[in-house]
Amino acid sequence: MNATAEAMAIPTAVNAVPTTAAMPASIAIDCKLDKVFYGDFLAVRDSHVPIEKGKITGFIGPSGCGKSTVLRCLNRMNDLIKIFRFQGHVHFHGQDVYARNVDPVILRRYIGMVFQQPNPFTMSIFDNVAFGLRLNRFKGNLQEQVEKSLRRAALWDEVKDKLNNSGLSLSGGQQQRLCIARAIATEPSILLMDEPCSALDPVATRRIEELMIELKAKYTIALVTHNMQQAMRVADKTAFFGVDISKGGRTGYLVEMGDTQQIFENPKEDLTKKYIRGEFS
Repeated sequence: MNATAEAMAIPTAVNAVPTTAAMPASIAIDCKLDKVFYGDFLAVRDSHVPIEKGKITGFIGPSGCGKSTVLRCLNRMNDLIKIFRFQGHVHFHGQDVYARNVDPVILRRYIGMVFQQPNPFTMSIFDNVAFGLRLNRFKGNLQEQVEKSLRRAALWDEVKDKLNNSGLSLSGGQQQRLCIARAIATEPSILLMDEPCSALDPVATRRIEELMIELKAKYTIALVTHNMQQAMRVADKTAFFGVDISKGGRTGYLVEMGDTQQIFENPKEDLTKKYIRGEFS
């Protein structure tokens, strides 16, 4: 989908939600989370994370710092948790994705997601990739779109002769690439990846990292990773989150965000320096 078509399609996807104040042309999602709650628990505070178009933005930080919570705010996956609420905004191409008349299911067609554990459905390889297309009542050539998605996920040559086999028959790395194919089949403009390599061996991890770099030519990517070396290898921008324990709880917050090289070689904040040096994890 080209930029003009995308700009026209997005208002339709979110039911013509009125646009908000203009965003810089380089920003795909402007995410400003003042406070994120699960019930009475303050999970994240003071985190403004703009996601730039055509780049990979890595989220790093210790366990419990809110990386995945922030990521799931971008396409309303946190809506599935009944006690979730937040203060702030998430603007996608200048539109408020949390407006009342936005359909989260349609929104996720434009902001796809790949999870930590490969989660192919209990169905054939073909039907796994076609699932979102059928859900969104795709009008084009289904077989061509499935093949294109598998090619983009660098999986076609490995599965083209066994498309009717179960997706669960694939190796772990192949299953994760199948999930990526499923996520990109609906032609999203944003791809969210929540620790996509944590359950994979080093060889499969390297293949997914290479794939991410290839995919950013077409998709904007936000990546949660516990692996700092992975962030250094693939991310253009890096956001480092810390944990505030001053009030007895564990509240994540954005410490610093910038170009990946700057974050790892010349961080501005002392906490970032200590994390990069491995003083805590």
